[in-house]
Order: sequence, then structure tokens, then C-alpha cells
Amino acid sequence: MLESGYHDVPEGFTASVVTYLEMHSRPELRACQADGLRLTRIITPDAARYRALFAKVGGDYLWSSRLEMTDEALLAVLTDPKVHLYVAKSGTKDAGLLELDFRGNAGCELAFFGLTPNQVGGQAGRWLMNEALTRAWDEDISRLFVHTCTLDHPKALAFYIRSGFTPYKRSVEVSPDARATGHLPKSAAPQIPRL
Repeated sequence: MLESGYHDVPEGFTASVVTYLEMHSRPELRACQADGLRLTRIITPDAARYRALFAKVGGDYLWSSRLEMTDEALLAVLTDPKVHLYVAKSGTKDAGLLELDFRGNAGCELAFFGLTPNQVGGQAGRWLMNEALTRAWDEDISRLFVHTCTLDHPKALAFYIRSGFTPYKRSVEVSPDARATGHLPKSAAPQIPRL
């Protein structure tokens, strides 16, 4: 059992509070306009392109899990027929990432969801969420779930709740700081102090 109070986090590590959210039926979609954006499913992913987009979308929030994987392990996940990978495009440029993981029992995990920094703050997030919800619930699922943490965008948790998700669990995650391991540049996530 976790004791109340403060707990030291080792140098070179980060700590965050993770909130798990879920929904059990298709929600009403929120109205939005995302001019010029389109979503493309990627059937044959390129590991380097994926990692570049993953880092561009999640680097400011210290996303690193996919950066730490070997090409073989990463491509094994991304080419699994039950993992649906999408890239949001604005013209010819990658503008966002959406990954739906249907490998769970009658459920789907919104595994990765995010936009490049130049797309954050408009209606692109709502548009991408509508795409995620539509594509997930078009499959035969009984549950859609996601998690976010205090290292993510400060509005992420409220955004998921407004989109129809309900929080059901919380945990604390301690992990190596991707800037210390070299998986992200030392300049990533300047709002999160390096210790």
C-alpha cells in the first residue's frame, strides 16, 4: 500500500499522475470544422517516419515509449492487423497521429492521439477525436479506453471528459526521463524541469 506523503523521485526520472478513462457506448460527436485536414490509414508504416511524427507530436510531453523500441518490435505492433494507425495530414505535411489498438478483449485502446504543435489550439483536436470515436465504434467493441497523465497537455484530461470519456482509475508513474536517456533532445518539454 502506498503511504501518504511525499516520495522522492530519483535523478534522471520523471513522475506523473496517470488518469485512466473509458466509455461503453458511442457518444454524440461534438461539432467542429477542421479545414484542410484529412486522415490517412497507414498499412505499411516506415519506422523512421513514425518515430519522427511521434516525437513531433509527443516530444513536449515526454512521450518516449515508441522511441525506445527496436524497429522490429515497433513494426510488429504497427503492422498487427488489430492495430489501426492513422496520420492526419494538412496538405502534404503530417499534422497528427491516431492509433487505435483493438487487441484487447472486445475493447479498443486509444493508444496514441495527438497533433503537431502548429495544429494545437484550434478545432483540429476535436476533429481528430471525432475521427477516432467514429472509427473505433464502427468496429464491434463494447469499450473504448485511454489514459493521460500530468505530463501531457494541460487541457488533455478535460478534453477527454468533454469527448465522452469517464475517469475510472488513477496511478503514479515513475519512468526514466527520455531527455536523460537520449531518446528525446535535452531541449524537449522545457516546461518540465530536468533533475
